Amino acid sequence: MIKVKLKKLRELINKNNLDGYVIPKNDEFFSEYAFKDRLKIISNFSGSAGLAIVLKKKNYLFVDGRYTIQAEQQSGKHFKIIEIHKFLPYKIIKNLILGFDPSLFTRKQLNIYFNNSLTLKPIVNNLVDKLYSKKISKTKPFFLLKDKIVGKSYKSKIIKISNILRSNKADYLFVSAPENVAWTLNIRGSDNPNSPIPNCHLIIGKNKKLFLITKKEKATKILKNSKINKLQIINPENFFDLIKKLKGNKFIIDPLSCSILNESLIKSKFRIINKDDPCYKLKSIKNSTEIKHMINAHIEDGVALTKFIFWIKNVNKKKITEIDAKNKLAKFRKLNKNYLFPSFATIAGTGSNGAIVHYRVNKKSNKTIKKNHLFLCDSGGQYKYGTTDVTRTLCFSKQSNSIKNVFTKVLKGHIAVVTTNLNKFNDGKQIDKRARQFLKKDGLDYEHGTGHGVGFFLNVHEGPQSITKINTIKFREGMILSNEPGFYKKDHYGIRIENLIYIKKNNKKLHFENLTLAPIERDLINYNLLNKIEKDYLFKYNLSVYSALSKFLNRKERQWLASLI
Repeated sequence: MIKVKLKKLRELINKNNLDGYVIPKNDEFFSEYAFKDRLKIISNFSGSAGLAIVLKKKNYLFVDGRYTIQAEQQSGKHFKIIEIHKFLPYKIIKNLILGFDPSLFTRKQLNIYFNNSLTLKPIVNNLVDKLYSKKISKTKPFFLLKDKIVGKSYKSKIIKISNILRSNKADYLFVSAPENVAWTLNIRGSDNPNSPIPNCHLIIGKNKKLFLITKKEKATKILKNSKINKLQIINPENFFDLIKKLKGNKFIIDPLSCSILNESLIKSKFRIINKDDPCYKLKSIKNSTEIKHMINAHIEDGVALTKFIFWIKNVNKKKITEIDAKNKLAKFRKLNKNYLFPSFATIAGTGSNGAIVHYRVNKKSNKTIKKNHLFLCDSGGQYKYGTTDVTRTLCFSKQSNSIKNVFTKVLKGHIAVVTTNLNKFNDGKQIDKRARQFLKKDGLDYEHGTGHGVGFFLNVHEGPQSITKINTIKFREGMILSNEPGFYKKDHYGIRIENLIYIKKNNKKLHFENLTLAPIERDLINYNLLNKIEKDYLFKYNLSVYSALSKFLNRKERQWLASLI
């Protein structure tokens, strides 16, 4: 099937007098998860990040370190797999004419990928779409969240943003990232899998005037709400007409999420100010109401996950597969009336599949969970109202000392993160070192970041805050992050321990608090490698899990959970 699609794409490449065509993972809204996945259509690669370049005789698939194994398995037959952090496209492909869809790339992306080393030709009508016959079903209208749910009115947010515009001597802000539109207007939608994102754009004026760029049928519920009576709904087809009518001189656009197409339309009349969308930073700091709802969501999610762990370790007697385990966890989550859908596709990998960082089980890859193998389960849910993300690594028999030692060093890194003195170490770069230090003593490491930001009933991955080797964004009270060090031995096993944490202030001092409530695998710990502080932390964490969840469990589940303290 992929071979046929590639042949047809090459015919279109020749027809447009090109040497090749570039296909990114993202859609025109730069969403991590999208119903239309052009990269998967042309390459079969299902990871959350990647870039394909199809030439007349060669095909390249660029992915980051998380996905090299997966990409090789899914696409290696037709594409040469390249780790993008080691070799950017311009180092391999030169002196060619490549076509691209200007609605799917930012100028910054193209500069990074190609460094002006070749000719890039915009093709407005996407070539992959010509190969795609399946229609995307119509999505539901956007819906409003009440102020008591989000903690702040949309009007208070608009005032803040308009003040920022004035301080930058700008007339308008183009909010190109849909998640930022969602946060600003306190709306959500059903346009993407795994996240309640409303696919749309927003223009905010320094005079607080708003223009929502979307189809009117998507905005019916918004229009009915008298609180947003000044909101103007602009059909995407009329975007350029709107730009021509607006008065002013300067427009702020975000170079990370504003497409070349939209940038060029705005640039035709306005002077562009390239600046990070202020909504990112504002959105990253959750208010007390949002934190309260996130705490409740994690209690609900913790019940489901704890019931699942008890079931898979103690109740189940028959052979089960990765798909069986994935479906069983989903059933436990669905028992909660506030659960809506997964926050990402569940990673359920045993043995060698666990070594694939972002593994996605399918019928072909599906393995039976063997008693002597580790089982890595990374999952999360979207609840009313909150977003969860948690990883647990489980075992079902006595493991070797070498495996227990590695698990314990991952755990030590996990504890080092959550117990960080944030007055001393206040950015992701500093904390990332703390997470890796115990593995590095043995020459071990992992390819992914230690933590990512998390949205409030929004994207499970959110910036600008993160815990990585390069992120220097200062941590602030109210930020939510994941804490997920790991280790992966190719063809053998994967280990990851992940909790969501938030930043709390007590007596002018910042510290992390756990959101995630679920037992950590005790049978994989070498307690001789833990110091007193780490042992005390583990006792207190297990006690907090029991205290929060026990009343929602049956007698056997409670007894088992109590035994882990």
